[in-house]
Amino acid sequence: MDPLRRGQDVSLCDLCKTAHLQSHCERCNINLCQTCVGEHISDSSIRHKVVSYEHEKSPNCSKCPTHANEHCKHYCEKCNIPVCSICVSSLKHHGHKLTDVLEKFSSMTQSLLKDLEELEARIYPRYEEMASDVQTEEVTLETKYGKLTKAADQQGETLHREITAIVNHQKSDIQEMKNKHLSTLNKNTDEITQKMAELKQIMSDLKSILESNDVSLTSTYKSRNSEFRTLPPKFRFTVPSFFPQKINKNQLNEMFGSLSLLSIKTEHGDTMKSAEAVSSPPVKPLLDEPRLTATIDTGYNNVFSVSCLSEDQVWTGGYNETMKLLNLQSELLTSIQTKSGNLPTDIAVTRDGNLVYTDYINKTGNLVKNKQIQTVITQQGWRPLNVCSTASDDLLVTMVSDDETQSKVVRYSGSTETQSIQFDDQGRPLYSSNYKDKYISENRNLDICVADRSARAVVVVNQSGKLRFRYTGHPSNTKQSFDPAGITTDSQSHILTTDYNNHRIHILDQNGQFLRYIHCDLERPFGLCVDIRDNLFVAECGTAKVKKIQYL
Repeated sequence: MDPLRRGQDVSLCDLCKTAHLQSHCERCNINLCQTCVGEHISDSSIRHKVVSYEHEKSPNCSKCPTHANEHCKHYCEKCNIPVCSICVSSLKHHGHKLTDVLEKFSSMTQSLLKDLEELEARIYPRYEEMASDVQTEEVTLETKYGKLTKAADQQGETLHREITAIVNHQKSDIQEMKNKHLSTLNKNTDEITQKMAELKQIMSDLKSILESNDVSLTSTYKSRNSEFRTLPPKFRFTVPSFFPQKINKNQLNEMFGSLSLLSIKTEHGDTMKSAEAVSSPPVKPLLDEPRLTATIDTGYNNVFSVSCLSEDQVWTGGYNETMKLLNLQSELLTSIQTKSGNLPTDIAVTRDGNLVYTDYINKTGNLVKNKQIQTVITQQGWRPLNVCSTASDDLLVTMVSDDETQSKVVRYSGSTETQSIQFDDQGRPLYSSNYKDKYISENRNLDICVADRSARAVVVVNQSGKLRFRYTGHPSNTKQSFDPAGITTDSQSHILTTDYNNHRIHILDQNGQFLRYIHCDLERPFGLCVDIRDNLFVAECGTAKVKKIQYL
């Protein structure tokens, strides 16, 4: 329609197409009769803006910048500009797709309105919500750090009480030794004093006999000199000494306790659903005190592997050729014996719920499906150690060479080896070379994490096998040797690894920064796994139990 003649045309309602116009919705860019206004604004989810039709502005059909007296009636899709009829007839736009400028204006207006609606109704409120969350965090900051300060004060008071108790105990011991020393001296003095009194009496009697010149008295005298020639015992005392222990500041700090590092993680903002992007998992903060929620008695003498089938069912492996599926009540649901009769080196559950186990002795990896065992991995010259199932349903297996001079991680798709990880960029071995367990897990960010017990390190490489970092224990702990055994990861990309001889679990972030310990009265924790709700299952080798722990 020619904008110069638009006012002469009969204007009808865009909805009913019969009645004359009286109103215009600027939000939806449509013209309405009086009857249709009510129906149009009945949708309260949209912020309509209805004005009198006289106020509705006609599109401004600008004049052509090249031909000053011409209005632009067309739109060149290729050049992305309005053009006049003269421009269209020129060679400049020959073969270009042209549309009606008013139709183009209408479609662009609708696009702008959609953007405005999304900004007003969805995007801006999310920013407001985030700003409110930050303000709330600022408000609670004083309380959270106040709790830390109070905890430090309480620990200080506890240490003061302990030191006072130690000092009082030492003083009590000193007093007791002093009393014993004094008692012995007094007893010795009493004995000597008694002997001296006897001697005085004998000497007095002798003088009287000599002075009497009496033969009968002299004849009755019996000498006791030989008795008194043996002197009473003499005690030699060594007064105790106090040897103050030199105060080691590092040991004192370790005794007092340590703070976990402040973790500031920049999380990529959610892409809202309209962009059809997969959102990040909900953030689950660490609990101040992890909670033991269940204990499973496995019936083994020792248990070293655990893998979740569901929230209340776990596969377990111990020093026995039988692998057991148990529930939280310690009830045996299923048991599978290894094909060879050897101990299973490690177990894992695949994405579709099948059991996988490795056999170090006969160098195989085996899949259990419908209680039937199928050998899917066979090796020559290498022995499989530990195994995990990945997000892409591959298997990652740690291996050691027959002569125990090399170790590596191998990825399998089905029975096909698709990746081998053995050396860093300088050609140095990534992993220690002996047969000790090297439990393995894939992180949510697709990093490959290995608890290399012999090296006393957690070794993490990225998806392509490039070394990211090594974790060798909390940096403030110089007294206890880090002893990593089992390893697992969770939905937050945390890395959890057992510290076997120190009876605890380390929680790291995805970059290897220490976050926290889990203790829960663990006794030689070994294998680990988490279920879909991030509950942690710990194979406790010392008691042959599996503990379920909530830590998020």
